[in-house]
Amino acid sequence: MKRVAICLFLFLLLLTVSVFAQTPAPLIADPPSRTSISLDGSWNSIIDPYETGMGGKFYENRKAAKGELVEYDFDRSAKLKVPGDWNTQRDTLLFYEGPMWYQRNFSYQKKTNARTFLYFGAANYFSRVWLNGVKLGEHTGGYTPFNFEVTEQLKDGDNSVVVEVDNTRRPDGVPGIHTDWWNYGGLTRGVKLVEVSQTFIQNYSIQLAKGRVDEIRGWAQLSGGGSVTVEIPELHIKQTAQAEASGLAEFHLAAKPELWSPESARRYQVVISARDDHITDQIGFRAIETRGTQILLNGKPIFLRGISAHEEAPFRQARAFSPEDDRTLLTWAKELGCNFIRLTHYPHNEDMIRLADQMGLLVWEEVPVYWDIQFQNPAALENAKAQLRDAIARDHNRAAIAIWSLSNETPISPERNAFLKSMAQYARSLDSTRLISSASDKAHAVDPQHSALDDPLGEDLDVIGLNEYVGWYGNRKPEDADQIQWSFKYEKPVIITEFGGGAQYGLHGDAQTRFTEEYQANLYEHQLTMLKRIPALAGMSPWVLMDFRSPRRTLAGIQDYFNRKGLISDQGQRKQAFYVLQKLVARRAENPVVRRRSYVVRKKAKTYHRGHGVSVRNAAEGMLSRRSDDGRRMTRHETLDRPWSLRFFPAAAAFGSDAGGFADFFCDLQRGIAEGRAVGNNRTGCQGKLQRVFLPVEVEHNLVGSHGRKYLRGNSLG
Repeated sequence: MKRVAICLFLFLLLLTVSVFAQTPAPLIADPPSRTSISLDGSWNSIIDPYETGMGGKFYENRKAAKGELVEYDFDRSAKLKVPGDWNTQRDTLLFYEGPMWYQRNFSYQKKTNARTFLYFGAANYFSRVWLNGVKLGEHTGGYTPFNFEVTEQLKDGDNSVVVEVDNTRRPDGVPGIHTDWWNYGGLTRGVKLVEVSQTFIQNYSIQLAKGRVDEIRGWAQLSGGGSVTVEIPELHIKQTAQAEASGLAEFHLAAKPELWSPESARRYQVVISARDDHITDQIGFRAIETRGTQILLNGKPIFLRGISAHEEAPFRQARAFSPEDDRTLLTWAKELGCNFIRLTHYPHNEDMIRLADQMGLLVWEEVPVYWDIQFQNPAALENAKAQLRDAIARDHNRAAIAIWSLSNETPISPERNAFLKSMAQYARSLDSTRLISSASDKAHAVDPQHSALDDPLGEDLDVIGLNEYVGWYGNRKPEDADQIQWSFKYEKPVIITEFGGGAQYGLHGDAQTRFTEEYQANLYEHQLTMLKRIPALAGMSPWVLMDFRSPRRTLAGIQDYFNRKGLISDQGQRKQAFYVLQKLVARRAENPVVRRRSYVVRKKAKTYHRGHGVSVRNAAEGMLSRRSDDGRRMTRHETLDRPWSLRFFPAAAAFGSDAGGFADFFCDLQRGIAEGRAVGNNRTGCQGKLQRVFLPVEVEHNLVGSHGRKYLRGNSLG
């Protein structure tokens, strides 16, 4: 089965050539490890709002002879820096959407027994490329890399490359007409010539075998025949495999590597060799999976303490592209205490993913199936799949990537459901080792105190993503979150992928005045209280790390074409809500959730006493019932009108620890909180073996076994 999946991945990768006319060559993996020549820097540019460039043959870069009429001249035109968006390089281009022509001259000396590819990190959105007047091909999609082989088109000496980039929003595009981020146009990521040998390593995958921590599996795809050698010096592993006629070679390596995690982002040097081609990569090994409503990293439950982020440059108000941009954004996420970052709503640049891998941040990577695109259009589906395929081909060796996200806030319809179901199946065929998710905003209020998400897309996902804006959009106030209980149709882990509200840095007022820092901080306080009561909660990524440009945000003096939901301003200033979230994240880091149960109360409150020294005061009498694994739910709820507390002596009666332990708790149902701990003399931890107790609704068990402590939070205790 594994072999079939590998072959399917490579077939689909190679199929790129035949999906559209004049498409790029199959993507070359790991360009940072290859010999390359950068074409970054100053490029000539011509704005072409009436699309005269094709008729005028701009791609020829023609020099007019005496008396000849040629109505363009790249040498005399304005300059643009590459990489970079054009919008922020000239004030007149800030809102420009349409074709832009780029041209650059470069010198090159051809090499024997070598092949050369022209590689683009990204160009938004539709691109056509010519080298020395010969058309190389076209590419659709603004956030994934592409390359063309140019071995035959290159000349010794002077060469000219011309690229037409068009960022016009299209109804049949991915994304479509409507987004909530700036439509940065241009060659937004680096351009380079990549040199490889005649037979070279096209792509490769080296990672833990699924469900195993003592075996590394991998494959390498050659552009021709021969053998491939994989070496991991620190693990004393070296293995050579003969490629089949198709160029595919597979590996099975017995090993017990130190596993990659946010606490220890361990990576190993991996060397892949084939004839004269050698690639050296840094690869981490880890396992990511789900069990019930938990996400497991390396077999242990993990709570994803995250934040969402756009690819927006701090301080420069432009598309981020530099290592400095990436490090600033990820350092801010680490300052918040995050172990997870949701990179929205499109694949970010490769250096960002590699840096997250190095810094120990798990990553949610998303393709721009955003809002309402043409779900009924087969071409849109092929476009979305192509972008997903290229993102996976680029990043599948990065341990940081935990989740492939298919979409964000898409309207429910039969066409949409079929579209995303096909995307989910496709993603798993390319990479069965990671989780599949999608962010939905299609929750509904059952009544003022209950909200539910029953988006049918959840059936095809490993992890449920929910975007909710209680206290910002709609009629609910931030304080209403204190009373809201959430339910989900599918018994799967839930990540609250977005929540939050806008605030202009430095604007102050009371907590009821919109766009003040106080309003945003107050909203976060109530949101975080509400989220604690979600039994299936496995993570969160509030919206958003930093303010970012958006043409939809027109409120003068406040937004000024910026989405102000950032916890940090575009100039790096922390808002009050930053510290609210930072405090909560720190508590989560100290007390990671590893076990959750839900309970109901069926009888009236009274004092109850039982053996083993257990005393329950002002509690409610009822049977302790766990939510079953088959999805059955207890629905009847009773509440108390005053706080209660309880204490257990010895702890063994409640938690199975040694007899010298104790446990005590406090619960205030009116405030919707409960806190407590149990401590045993041994260091094996509390086992949570309660069978019968008389408590209210929806309990979260937070167990830290190595320290013999048990912390409990939620709407009640157990």
